[in-house]
Amino acid sequence: MASLKDMRVRIAATKATQKITKAMQMVAASKLRRAQVAAEAARPYAERMDKVLRNIMRAVGDMASAPKLLAGTGSARRHLLLVCTAERGLCGPFNATIVRLARERATALANEGKEVRFFCVGRKGYDQLKRLHERQIVETVELRGVRQVGFDHAAAIGEKIVALYEQGAFDVCTLFFSRFRSVMAQIPTAQQIIPAVFPDPAADAAAAAAIYEYEPDEEDILAELLPRNISVQIFRALLENAASEQGARMSAMDNATRNAGEMIRKQTLRYNRTRQAMITKELIEIISGAEAL
Repeated sequence: MASLKDMRVRIAATKATQKITKAMQMVAASKLRRAQVAAEAARPYAERMDKVLRNIMRAVGDMASAPKLLAGTGSARRHLLLVCTAERGLCGPFNATIVRLARERATALANEGKEVRFFCVGRKGYDQLKRLHERQIVETVELRGVRQVGFDHAAAIGEKIVALYEQGAFDVCTLFFSRFRSVMAQIPTAQQIIPAVFPDPAADAAAAAAIYEYEPDEEDILAELLPRNISVQIFRALLENAASEQGARMSAMDNATRNAGEMIRKQTLRYNRTRQAMITKELIEIISGAEAL
């Protein structure tokens, strides 16, 4: 049985932990708003980029003459999974859900006889994936110390992905990230970015009715826009991740603070009961000794 001193030390340690989790919750709450605004502001641009590329793709008569980033290599045997996670933990299941989705996709592809490689953005994703897939990780990019993710970070990652594609390292690239919905809900998402995949043009009646003339040719525009679209989609994923991370951390630290409060209550109750029992025992011993005299 723990002594009263041990109990006091334990209560003090739990109170110190509660102060830390409360402070982390407040910091995450202060960062969340800015990250959420940035993520929501990036969505219209990424969606408009998809729409422009979809319209240009419709105007391309022969897909064989289209850039490889759109037409593909003609094979789907080698897959690259671009897994974007956070640099830090203490954010609940945020990192684990993204990695789990990537692992499930890798397992499904491996069962189909496909070759799978990983490109990790974020230290936490790499730490989890290297346990089972260390030999399959082709590169890792860490954004440690970056206060605000910028488009230059996404562009650098996009350039590496395009370079690997041009070298023939993979046929299909899928981006994994967590889409921000609310503080309580972050949705793990998989999006194929190479070759580019767009909704069925026939389903977009308004776009089908519009007729565009392009200068220069459609193929030249696609050759310029497709690499940029990859960077745009990666940038959007990084911003969504940043907002999801802060939301998940805020929720996790709030739960931790509540749990610490409950532990303090139980530990204090146990301490008081133990102390009262010791006092009662001492009183009984004093009374028994007095009666013996």
